[in-house]
Amino acid sequence: MDAMLMMLVAFVGYIVMYQLYGRFIGKKIFALSKSAAVPSVEQEDGVDYVPTKKEIIFGHHFTSIAGTGPIVGPAIAVIWGWMPAMIWIFVGSIMMGAVHDFGALILSMRNQGKSVSEITSKYINPRTKFFFFVVVFLDLLIITAIFGLVIAVIFNMYPASVLPVWLEVPIAIWLGFMIYKRGANALVWSIIALGIMYLTVVIGVYAPISLPVIGGMPPTGTWTIALLVYAFIASTLPVTTLLQPRDFINSHQLIVALALMVVGVFAATFSGAQLHIVAPAVQAHPEGAPPMLPFLFITIACGAISGFHALVSSGTTAKQVASEQDSLFVGYGSMLTEAVLSTLVIVAVAAGIGLGYTGSDGGTLLGIDAWSTHYSSWAAAKGLGSKVAAFVYGAANMIEAAGLPHNVALAIMGVFVASFAGTTMDTATRIERYALTELFSNSPIKVFNNKYVSTATAVFLAGCLAFSSGGNGKGALALWPLFGCINQILAALVLTTVTVYLKKRGGMAWIISGIPAIFLGVMTVWAILINQGMYMDGGKTLLSTLNILVLGVSLWVAGEAIFKFMKTDGSTPATDAS
Repeated sequence: MDAMLMMLVAFVGYIVMYQLYGRFIGKKIFALSKSAAVPSVEQEDGVDYVPTKKEIIFGHHFTSIAGTGPIVGPAIAVIWGWMPAMIWIFVGSIMMGAVHDFGALILSMRNQGKSVSEITSKYINPRTKFFFFVVVFLDLLIITAIFGLVIAVIFNMYPASVLPVWLEVPIAIWLGFMIYKRGANALVWSIIALGIMYLTVVIGVYAPISLPVIGGMPPTGTWTIALLVYAFIASTLPVTTLLQPRDFINSHQLIVALALMVVGVFAATFSGAQLHIVAPAVQAHPEGAPPMLPFLFITIACGAISGFHALVSSGTTAKQVASEQDSLFVGYGSMLTEAVLSTLVIVAVAAGIGLGYTGSDGGTLLGIDAWSTHYSSWAAAKGLGSKVAAFVYGAANMIEAAGLPHNVALAIMGVFVASFAGTTMDTATRIERYALTELFSNSPIKVFNNKYVSTATAVFLAGCLAFSSGGNGKGALALWPLFGCINQILAALVLTTVTVYLKKRGGMAWIISGIPAIFLGVMTVWAILINQGMYMDGGKTLLSTLNILVLGVSLWVAGEAIFKFMKTDGSTPATDAS
């Protein structure tokens, strides 16, 4: 199938389903009201609760949920063939992921911007709060530690990305000052800020920064420490100081990156390069890979459905959306935009990589030879650097076809990936601070009410995990095999909570979240059980113990939810927003 045709069919599908299914859910299922009270207004404090224009909060929400998730998942899942990966991204994002993100956002907005743990406690029972927190905490801990490593790896692979990624911070602070202190036009000045950032990208190409080994610590370790310090600072600042303006820049950066890739697809298709899908449509049994069912649905999380998105929806976004009617664009729309990104990732790793790939011998491979070399086995394709490289090189090849020099294209895509990973990292840290505060809010332990203490605790624990294997900062990789299952079981549990909420409102509306909850829950538990056998056979005691813990906690919460669902009679009027 031609790469351009696949891309265009998918894009049209996302637009049509947003207008049909998304608006139906907003109007008929959740009964969005422009006049409904929202936490950003009722609890406005200028730090966390800030009513924000939907275009700006869309940028924050999207860049927070995206990170490198919609890149690394599809970049490895394509080893099973581009067709199953593309079907799961398309159907999963529309029918499951967008419903999940939108549902979590609405429930949080209708409950004072509280987290999914608190919401679950309300709609299921208080016993589930701690158990749900265990899953949330593990998910956030791994994300904070691993995304710091992702950026460190990108800095090592693409030294030209270092300067622009770090300079984006003062540029964003300046933009926030101009918008919120001087009353400057947000769109105009954010475009100016974006232009300055791309100027730093060009400078970075000619002034790459590579760190040496410092005191026996490799560069990845040094960068990880610097990024954890950054996460602490960024997560305690008011959202208007850095988080919102930086994410506004990143949302524009996304548009530019997507536009460059789309133009690249057209340019490569109609030029002598002849962009074609070189990956197999289906490859059910790649060398060394786990079974496609159920692991396809675990490997591609972001881009189809991801539990982390609910933590963003109910963690930071619900505190900033200015109107219930904006929530459809922010929640449902962001998920479909992420699916657009994942679609382009599939094009890059299934077709773009065929335009040119440097093999281990330094030679350039083309077509199926390029793809087969990179995806020769599961072991070859699943490494962190390998995932990022497949996308960056494939995308850079397409952009080069549009006329940009290859080294500049590589830098642009490297900065794009690192910037989004940074957004996810400090957003996860901020959400973990909220979670710790909520968990101990009704206990005698009041120290976590202090944002600096709770944030420092989150960063310290992430640092302990990152450096548990030594000075390279790669300790989080030990728990990385758990992340996919933890993330997807969290999504299934959130959908279950949304289902109980919709059952309470009456009618059969609960089906839109109930069926996805059952499907994802079954697939994830299936994967957890397969993993448990592999962990036990391999003598991996830590992974085995945590895997069983996650399974037990998840089944407990699911059991409580099913019991609550059966007892709920749907007597609450459908228009009740509580």
